[in-house]
Formats: sequence, structure tokens, C-alpha cells
Amino acid sequence: MSTLFDKNINDQRAQVEELVKELQSIAGAIGHKELEQTISDLRNRITEPFMFVIVGEVKAGKSSFINALLDPTKEICKVAPQPMTDTIQQIVYGESESITNINPYLKRIQQPVEILKEVAIVDTPGTNTIAEHHQEITESFIPASDLIVFVFESKNPYRQSSWDFFDFIHKEWHRKVIFVLQQKDLVQPDDLKVNYQGVTDYATKKGIPDPKVFMVSAKQEIEGQTEESGFKVIKQYIADNITGGKAPYLKLQNNINTSRNINERIYKGLQTREEQWKADCEFREDIKVTLTAQAQKSNGQVDILVENLLAAYDKITLQKEQELDAGLGLVSLVKRSFTSIYSSKSKNVKNWLQDLSGELETDLNNVLKQRLDKGVVDIAESIQQMAKMIDLKIKSSDTILKNDHDLFSDIAEKRINILRDLQDTFREFMNSSENFSGEGVFGGNNQIVGNVTKGAGVAAVIGIILQAVTSMSVFDITGGILTGVGTLFAGGSIMLQKRKILDGYRQEIVKGRINIEGEVSDKLKDYIANIKEKIDDNFNKFDQLIQDEEQQIKHLNEKHDYIETKLTEIEGSIEMPS
Repeated sequence: MSTLFDKNINDQRAQVEELVKELQSIAGAIGHKELEQTISDLRNRITEPFMFVIVGEVKAGKSSFINALLDPTKEICKVAPQPMTDTIQQIVYGESESITNINPYLKRIQQPVEILKEVAIVDTPGTNTIAEHHQEITESFIPASDLIVFVFESKNPYRQSSWDFFDFIHKEWHRKVIFVLQQKDLVQPDDLKVNYQGVTDYATKKGIPDPKVFMVSAKQEIEGQTEESGFKVIKQYIADNITGGKAPYLKLQNNINTSRNINERIYKGLQTREEQWKADCEFREDIKVTLTAQAQKSNGQVDILVENLLAAYDKITLQKEQELDAGLGLVSLVKRSFTSIYSSKSKNVKNWLQDLSGELETDLNNVLKQRLDKGVVDIAESIQQMAKMIDLKIKSSDTILKNDHDLFSDIAEKRINILRDLQDTFREFMNSSENFSGEGVFGGNNQIVGNVTKGAGVAAVIGIILQAVTSMSVFDITGGILTGVGTLFAGGSIMLQKRKILDGYRQEIVKGRINIEGEVSDKLKDYIANIKEKIDDNFNKFDQLIQDEEQQIKHLNEKHDYIETKLTEIEGSIEMPS
């Protein structure tokens, strides 16, 4: 039966080790060196004996307690009036006595003591020196420990440094803890009873249900006063709850609990990371919605401008059509022909048509320019507002994952740097008129814009560009109309071609109208789309971060679920020997 139990626990231990290896890989992937080292230490100690870690204030009697517990006839841990434990000492079983210095703060002591075949004991410096000199205990032994033994001076078990360290152990790693009031021989029985109850109440308030508190005197145990020393009670507790074949299974359970604790710690941090990712996705979607809405608003103002241009165009061309129709009447033509013969001041038909064509050109250019000047201002302000709104949203973006995060400070710092670069880049984008030059709108020739926009503000730049775009388009369109009308007016017999001239005029006017409606609208809307795209391009690095985060978060969530499922399966298969 023992062989079967051994095989089962070895298999279960191997499975837990594989899961701890997965956790170590995750810690490495997220760039958390401290957690990676903690998990590495846990992995290395999976096959070690059940581990007691003894903690307490300087001169609380920890070393004497260990000596009395292991072998009252030996001074395994040095004891003196002044503090002696200046290193962490791991005491393990060995066929012969030996001391090995692992590093300046850690030594391993081997002793041929029977209980050490099932448990190992870690003696630590005082809790008030740990933070400054002995980080190994917090980074290595506490996560891998199986039982924390808090040793207090019986006369004063309320020192703050001990209880602060207890908070770290209990809240951070949820270690199993027992409490020892040492040096009870130095305290009056009534005072000892008060302090016993005080530690019990204090531990209960801090979340330890039914705390185990022992009162001992290492001095009495070493001097042979075994009935009075209190060590029988604590040794019996160890025999009933830890040794006698149970230690390997308790160790395995503790390894599962520690692995689960680390897995949940990563998952808890991951939830904050995922919350930040969701906020960034919402922020990015808000940017896109804002850009689209502002572009639509600008396009709407383009439509208004085009409507105003067409209304002015229709009014002028209709007026000239009416003049042309009246002037091409038979009576008018005959009268104009005769008067031009007898008076040098009277215009013949040809001159009259040339004048009509010139008036058409002048009226169109003057009125359309006025409409353009007024409409372009609104469009320019709308485009500038688009950029300003995006700039404001970048500055007010929500940061949830802070760069001092326990686990994901690296990714938080990376995100902050990308966002900072985005702010700087966008500020430069806003201040550079070249970004608003409307590349491609002029068919690759931006000379006209370059000559007038140097030193101008963004709104002025946009206005100049839009004015240039619309003016050039309208000039080309009206020029085309006038060319076509001029060709018609230069034809043969006017009387025979009145209908043809009027129809041709109307056709040219309709053609020009379509061109204004299409070309001006298309060019302005293309320009707006171009600026919108340029603004959006500033977010390329941020978009890549969001994409990478989505994949990483999904991967880590899957890892968490897998590890938790496997730990639960292993935990359910453990059979503690009776």
C-alpha cells in the first residue's frame, strides 16, 4: 500500500511541477523577474520536505525554540545575549552535521535529527531586519513554506513589525500560521494568560479562524523540565497534524494552494489589464466615431456651399439666357444690324454676343467667388474642429493600468509611452501646416498652397487650400462654359441658328452645372477624407498595442483556466493516508 501511495504522490507532484513550470513561463512572458524567481524557487522545492519557517522579532527566542524542538542537547542554532542570526538558516536532514553557505544571506545546516526526515526548518533574522537585509525570506521561503511559526516574546507579543509581517504573509500568500509565546518562564502566569488571549484575539481579528497559540519555554525544555516547558503540546500538534506520513501530502496540498494563489494573482492583475484594454478599445472607437461624425459635418457644409454656388450659378445663367433669347429675336437682330451700319457707337450682333459672353464670365466669377469666400470659412473651421476634438480626447484618455502595477507595470509603461508619443506626434501634426496641404487634391502640384501657407495657422491654411481648390475648379468650369458658348456665338447666320444657339447654350450651362456639383463637391470631400485619414494614421502604434493586447489577454486567460482546472483535478485525486 505504501508503494502505491508513493507512486500516486510522485505522479501528482510531477503534475503540479508541470503546472508550476507553466506559471514560471507566464511570469517570464510578462517580464516579472521577481515573480519568475519566486515560482522558480517554489518549483525547486516541490520535492523538498514539509517546511517550517520560523519568524519573529530579534531576541524573541527563535533560535532557542528551534534547538529545543529539534534536540535539546545540541546548539544547532547559535544562541547568545546579542542577536546571533544574521543570515537565513535552512535546517535539513543529513547523515552527518555540516554547514553550507549558499549566499551571503543564506546557509544550509544538515543535522541527523529524526524529525528532519519529514520536515525542514528555516530560521530567520528578526522581522525588523528582514526588509533591509534579508529579502530572500519574502521572495523565496514564504511562498514555498508549508507552516509559518510566529515566535513572540511572552512578555510583549504586540510589536508592530511582527504583525506587519504577519499581514504580508497572510494577505499575500495565505500561509498556514501558528503562534508561539516563547520565554514563558519570564512572565507571571496571570500576565501570560492575558497575553495568550491577546494574541488569540488579535489573530482572530486579522482573519485566522481558531488560531493555534502555544506557550513554551525553550530554557525549561533544554534544562529537562519537559512537563513545564510546554513543548509536549506543540510536539503533539506536529505529530497529529504534520508528521507520521502526512507531511508529503500536506506539502503537495500547500504546493497546489500556492500555485493557485499565484495563478489567481496573475488573473486578478489580468482583469485590470483587460479592463484597460476594453477602455482603450472604447477610446479608439470613440475616436473613429468622432472622426466620422466630424467628417460628415464637414461634408454637409460642402453640400451647403455647393448648393449656394449652384443657386448663384442658376440665377446668372438664366438671366443671360433670357437676354440671349430676347436679343436673338428677329426684330432685335434686324434693328441691331441696321443701327450698326449707320452708327459707329452701335454694336453689331457679333460684338453684342462677345459682350454678353464677357458679362457672363464677370458675373459668374464675381458672385461665385463671394459665395466661395463665405462657405470656405465654415468648412475650414469644421475641419480644424475635427482635429481639435481628437487632440482633446487623446489628452483625456482613461488610464486604469498604472505603471506601478504589481504584475503588469511593464505593459502599463509601454502603453503610457505609446500614448505619450501619440500626444506628442499629434501635437506636431496639429502644428504643421504641411499635414493640411491636401496632397493629391491639386494633381500633385501644391505650389500654389506652398507659396501662401508658410507661417499661417491651421485654420488659415485650410481656408487657403479650400479656396484654392474651389476657385481653380470653378475657374476651369466657367472657362469651359465660356469657350463652348463662344464657339456657338461665332457661328454662321444667327437668324438661322437661334434655336441651335439657345439649345447649345443650355447644354453648356447644364454641363457646367453638373461639373460644379460634381467636381467641387468631390474635391472638397476628398480633401476632408484625406485629412480624416491622416488624423487616423497617428493611431497606428496604438492600434497595434490594442491588437497585441487582445491576443495576450486571450492567451493568459486560457492559461489561467487550464491551470486552475488541472490543479482542481489533482487536488481531488489526493488521498491522505490514515
